[in-house]
Amino acid sequence: MRAELRPYADILNLAAPIIGIQFSQVALTSTDLFMMGFLGLHHVAAGGLALLLYNQLRTMCVGMITGVGNLTAGTIGRGEKQSGSTELATETKEEVQNLLRSSMLLATLTSIAAAFLLIGLSMVLGFLGQTDDITALAQPIMLTLAPGLIPMLWLNVLRQFAVGMRRAGSLMMVTLISVAINALLNFIFIFGLLGMPKLGLAGIGLSTTIVQFASFLIYLRIVQTDQELRPLLALNPCRAKRETLLKIAKMGLPISLTYGSEAAITSIATVLIGTFGPLALAASNIVNQLAYIVYQFNIGLSQGSSILVSRTFAKSDMDEVGAIARRSFILSFSAMALIALIYIFMPQIVLQPFLKAGQDPAVYRYAAILLWFAIAHQFLKGSQNICIGLLRGIGNTRAGLSNTIIGYWLVGIPAMFLSSKLTHAEAYGIWGGLCLGFAVTNLLLWRQFSRQLHALNLSPKTVSSFI
Repeated sequence: MRAELRPYADILNLAAPIIGIQFSQVALTSTDLFMMGFLGLHHVAAGGLALLLYNQLRTMCVGMITGVGNLTAGTIGRGEKQSGSTELATETKEEVQNLLRSSMLLATLTSIAAAFLLIGLSMVLGFLGQTDDITALAQPIMLTLAPGLIPMLWLNVLRQFAVGMRRAGSLMMVTLISVAINALLNFIFIFGLLGMPKLGLAGIGLSTTIVQFASFLIYLRIVQTDQELRPLLALNPCRAKRETLLKIAKMGLPISLTYGSEAAITSIATVLIGTFGPLALAASNIVNQLAYIVYQFNIGLSQGSSILVSRTFAKSDMDEVGAIARRSFILSFSAMALIALIYIFMPQIVLQPFLKAGQDPAVYRYAAILLWFAIAHQFLKGSQNICIGLLRGIGNTRAGLSNTIIGYWLVGIPAMFLSSKLTHAEAYGIWGGLCLGFAVTNLLLWRQFSRQLHALNLSPKTVSSFI
C-alpha cells in the first residue's frame, strides 16, 4: 500500500466494523420497510412511522454508551505511553474490564427505559396528529419492536469495547445472517406460514426483536474467540463500580441528547409530513430510510476517527489530530458525492426495492423529488456527525448538544413549519427546513472544532490544511 494512503486505511480499518454493525441494524429496518410494501400503502406509512420512532430511541440509547470506545482507547493510549510498550499492565486491564462491566449495567437500564417509552409513544400517536387508521396499524409493531432495544444495546457495548481495543473484527457474516433470518421470519409472521398466525406489522416487529437477540449472541461469540479480547471480557454488571458508571453516564448523556436531538428533528419532520396524508408520509419514509442507510457510513467514519483521535490525544500527538480530521472529511465527501450521482441518474434503482408493482406511481414521483433533498441531507448531516466525533475524541461531548439545540430547535424546526405551511410546499418544505437545520448545525460545529484546534496549539500547517 502506498505510504500516503496508509493513514486513510487506518481510519477505514476502524470505521469498517462500526459501519458493519450500523448496516446490520439498518438492514433489519430496511428489510422491514421492504416487507411492508406487500401489505399496502397505509402499512408502509404506519410501519415507517413506527420504525422512525424506534430508530429515534435506538440512536439515543447508543449515544449513552458511545463514549465507552473513547474511554477504552484513551485508557490503552495512556497505558502504552506510561509503559513504553503495547503490553498492557495489570492496572490497565482492570480499568478496561471495569469500563465494560459498568457500560453493560448502564446499557441494560437505559434500554429497558427506552422500551417502555416506545410503548408509551404507541399509545399517544393520535394526539400527535396521526389518523386513526395509521395509529391502529403502528401500535402493534411498536409494541413488538420495544424488547429488541435491550440486546441491541448489549451488542453496541461489545462493539465499543472491541473498537476501543482496535479489535472489532469483521461483521459481514453477522449482517448477512441477520438480514436473511429477518426476511424469513417476516414472511412467516406476516402471512402466517408454517402454522403461525397472521400477525401483519406486529410480526415484522417481532422478527426484528428475535434477530436482535441472535445478533448479540453471534457477536458475543466472535469477541469470545478473539485471543486479545477474551481475557478482558467482563460482562457481570453486578460488579460494576458506581464511580465508573457515573463517569460513562456523564460522558454519554450529552452524546445521547445530541443524537436524540438529531433524531428528533427527523421524527418531528415525519410526524408533520404525516398530517399531509399517507401518500406524502409513505414517500418520505422511503427516502428517509435511504438517507438513514447512507448515514451509517458517516457514523462509522465519525466513531472510527473519534477513537483514533482519543488514542492520539492521550499520547499528546496534536498534529496528528488535525490530520485525522482532514482525512475523515475527504473520505466522507468522496463517498457522499458518489451516492449523490446514483440518486441523480438512477432514481428508479434506489426506489424500486420499496415500491411494489401496482403501487400508486404518485409515491414514486413524490419520492424521486425528495431524493434531491436527500443529497443535501447526506452531506450536511454526515459532516456534522464527523465533527461531533472529533470533538468527542478530544474530550468535548457538550459542544454537540449546545450547537444542535441552536441549529435544530431554533432554526430547523421553525423553518419546517414556516416553509411547509406558509408556502404550501408541504413535505418538500419540511425537508428543506430539515436540511437548513443541519446546515446551521454543521457550520457551528465546524467553527467549534476549528477553535479548539487553535486552542490546542496545533501547527499553522495542520490547521490551515482543513479549516
